[in-house]
Amino acid sequence: MAPQRFHEQFAQIQRSMPGVPLALGPDDSAEFLYEKGVVLARDGEEARLVEDTVRTHFTAAPELTADRVRRAGPETNRTGVTRIQVGDPGHGDGGGDLAVAHALRALREHEGRAGRRLVSRNHVVSIAVNACPGDEPVPAPRTARMNPAPESTPHDPDTAVAVLVVDTGLMHDHADTPLLGHVRGDRQVEETHDGVLRQYVGHGTFIAGLLAAVAPNTDITVRGTLDDAGAVLESDFGHRLFEAVDAGGWPDIISLSAGTSNGRLDGLLGVDAFMRELRARGTLLVAAAGNNASATPFWPAAYADLPGYADAVLSVGALRGDGEHGACFSNHGHWVKAYAPGERLTSVLTGFETPVPYVYQHSTYDACRFGFHYACTCQSPPHAGLLSEDGDNSPDKPDQVMFEGYAHWSGTSFATPVAAGMVAAHMTAHKERDPRAARRQLLASHAQYAEVRGAHVPALRPPTWRPVPVQRLAPPV
Repeated sequence: MAPQRFHEQFAQIQRSMPGVPLALGPDDSAEFLYEKGVVLARDGEEARLVEDTVRTHFTAAPELTADRVRRAGPETNRTGVTRIQVGDPGHGDGGGDLAVAHALRALREHEGRAGRRLVSRNHVVSIAVNACPGDEPVPAPRTARMNPAPESTPHDPDTAVAVLVVDTGLMHDHADTPLLGHVRGDRQVEETHDGVLRQYVGHGTFIAGLLAAVAPNTDITVRGTLDDAGAVLESDFGHRLFEAVDAGGWPDIISLSAGTSNGRLDGLLGVDAFMRELRARGTLLVAAAGNNASATPFWPAAYADLPGYADAVLSVGALRGDGEHGACFSNHGHWVKAYAPGERLTSVLTGFETPVPYVYQHSTYDACRFGFHYACTCQSPPHAGLLSEDGDNSPDKPDQVMFEGYAHWSGTSFATPVAAGMVAAHMTAHKERDPRAARRQLLASHAQYAEVRGAHVPALRPPTWRPVPVQRLAPPV
């Protein structure tokens, strides 16, 4: 039986957040993760209303006590949200995730009168949740060519487009690769105590390589905004986004390959202040649509479909290897505004001097769990991982490989910098200084399309990208 990758990754993210009890939500569909026993509310009067309403509501709930409702965060902060403790996760289910459900129900009537959301779960924003089982990186030989291959446009510091990558940071030896010589940013903890690469190490470096290949005339900064396992609580995420732009000023383009669904259509409370400031600036946010194979909005990417954000946000889904159809794992729907190659791309993962070992965490499925009938990354190549369906180690020894520079990797995480790079390349080619205008011009003039779930969608395929042949599989009997 196939391993349940979502639950495996839940356990991994939980280990990366010691002391923060997490739950799967909103029900058995398990579309997102959130912090048990805590809700978010806007600062000031709304936070006090939430606190008072929930406390009153809980007096009628025998498993909950009103004295557990208390502030767990600052009265005011730049993100405009307050964490409110509504239950004690140490008192079993009734004090944790059930308490959050009670709090959300208690505020429904008030939200209806206010015409906007007053309270929210504290979701986990992640690069990993519910991703395909085959999306761990695969080593590519030193002789491999990047895909997309690097463009020949020279880098000119005076005209370079400023791109901020909000991700996991950079490998310490990234600058040894000429393509990344001018990339700067935060370093990350790369290896475990035994010298093995951590699972999502290289994510930010891989993204920087794709950006630099598609748009060489860019000044790329990679911030280590996301923690181990590429995850952060929503209550912290907005603050970290502000920190990322404060460090070097608002860039032309932000490339963001992380997010979460939340079962709603009106965005994330924890990033609302950042998104409003983004809208007032000239920066373009290019954001990954997520890897859940779902039409459920994935935030912040889905802001592209909200009033007032059409110019400020470009949401990006992934095309499969041949570029003609959507990748099996890619989210989709009217809120995804463009698709770019995102399956089996080739970029820089580590330095080229010393090979580094990597042990696979997850095993692949025998067949695509999304019902696709091609050799997708949810099925191939097969690897024996450390984790299993029961949470116990597999009886098979996990696969260990050596990385010596390049890797193949798949996900909307990587379609996103390809699209961001195409916007930046358009700015350079047309001497356009406004990234939002470049976004409009690119989508209007780049008349390429792909088929995703029966719909014809805008496809951004870089000129130097090479299709990867797709192997069709016989449907299961």
